[in-house]
Amino acid sequence: MAHVTVRDVLVDFPIYGAHSRSFKKALFRAATGGLIARDTSDRVVVRALNGVSFELADGDRVGLVGHNGSGKSTLLRVLAGAYEPVRGSVDVQGRVASMLNIQLGMDAEATGYENIFLRGIVMGFRPRDIRPLVEEIIEFSELGDYIHMPMRTYSSGMAMRLAFAVSTCVSAEILLMDEWLSVGDADFSEKARKRLKSVVGQARILVLASHDESLIRTNCNKILRLFHGELTSIEAIGP
Repeated sequence: MAHVTVRDVLVDFPIYGAHSRSFKKALFRAATGGLIARDTSDRVVVRALNGVSFELADGDRVGLVGHNGSGKSTLLRVLAGAYEPVRGSVDVQGRVASMLNIQLGMDAEATGYENIFLRGIVMGFRPRDIRPLVEEIIEFSELGDYIHMPMRTYSSGMAMRLAFAVSTCVSAEILLMDEWLSVGDADFSEKARKRLKSVVGQARILVLASHDESLIRTNCNKILRLFHGELTSIEAIGP
């Protein structure tokens, strides 16, 4: 069964060369939204997460809500294993699919076919896991013979279709999303919407960050509210 346990997690981003004068602190605070602090080495840091703790179990659909700089994206990256906490622990049980940047790992000079493998590897799959999915990815992306051409020859919509097709080709027990994905091509968007709904439905745990609280309330059963890197509340969403 899928499970996530986060205990007293703290994430700092050092600001090298910063001084402690009050106007500079105010400037950093306005620019980042995080708390300004000093770490154990007396460096000025942006404290992106500060003592965050929670547990998620099978069936949880969790929406992360907060202002820009509240720590939503940082928390998603901690759950994905991209950021290492300065303090605290993160225990994630289950296969994770991260949709934080669905074009991450793709190379404009590589062909679409090669990018299927590049993106898949960044997602944590081995080439032998990806090969059986290639034909289905190509068919879903509707790229045809363009799949053998460099991605720099693609329109932005074509590149997004390929990235979306690869990123949603397998189900995961824990799905992490930074905003709800949308694919711009009008003819492709309905198919993509159905595919995304299916992927979300198959996940045991969903963690979705969004500024759209109505979207959160439609797709989630819990809201985690963040403010300047601190978890201020966990709310259940009624039926």
